[in-house]
Amino acid sequence: MKHQRAILGIAAAILLASCNTSKENTLAYFQDLESIPDGTLIQSASKSQEIRIAPDDELLITVTSSSAEATAAYNLPLANPAKRSSITASMQPTQQTYIVSQTGSIDFPVLGKMHVQGMTTEELAENIKGQVSRTVRDPFVRVELVNFFVNVIGEVQKPSRIQVTKNKFNVFDALAEAGDLTEFARRDNVIVIRDEDGKKTYHKLNLTNSAVVSSAYFNLQQNDVIYVTPNKIKVDNSKYNQNNAYKLSVISTIVSAASVIASLVIALAVK
Repeated sequence: MKHQRAILGIAAAILLASCNTSKENTLAYFQDLESIPDGTLIQSASKSQEIRIAPDDELLITVTSSSAEATAAYNLPLANPAKRSSITASMQPTQQTYIVSQTGSIDFPVLGKMHVQGMTTEELAENIKGQVSRTVRDPFVRVELVNFFVNVIGEVQKPSRIQVTKNKFNVFDALAEAGDLTEFARRDNVIVIRDEDGKKTYHKLNLTNSAVVSSAYFNLQQNDVIYVTPNKIKVDNSKYNQNNAYKLSVISTIVSAASVIASLVIALAVK
């Protein structure tokens, strides 16, 4: 009897250790790094994958210099509200924004119509600076993308719509803003949904592999949706709960029907 208990104890310990190891590996990011020497260079996303201005984008562009009068003509007048996203809010007057047309252009003061589609905000700033420099000494141009939002849904702690305030924002930035993945998330099947040329495209990212940083979809773009899929445990639990709820509903219906029938039988018997 003692030998049997000892064998069962050892077996249970091995099974528990196996389960713990499996869970640890399942929840880990960059699992392949364990076999890669420290200091190994991992190829990151290319420069061509930077955020590019697209039709319907909203841009905030300011032109300044040591002489405010010299650059005043290159700025839109103050208005309230200044941005589409805050059209119902009560705000102090601030500078207006530019909406990129469906043809990829904006109407810029003094300079006229400019085609901006396909440029980065830095490239557009340099372009405007070069033209303004013809009449203004040492101008400074700042271009911000106002409508940079991404949506994170699925197996994360805080599903949310995130407003991005910097030009580079990757999948891990988004997941950090959403409170990280839950223990029921599949690290090897995170889906990025992107609008490309008017069509929705779906791309799978494997966060357990360090090569994910070189993916064309690692750095996010405006209006991307990150969907974190559930693992088998979550799916099975959901099915189990649904089946139990269905069975409970059927049993409840049967009991109710039986109660009604019994009441009718008793009533008829009394009569």
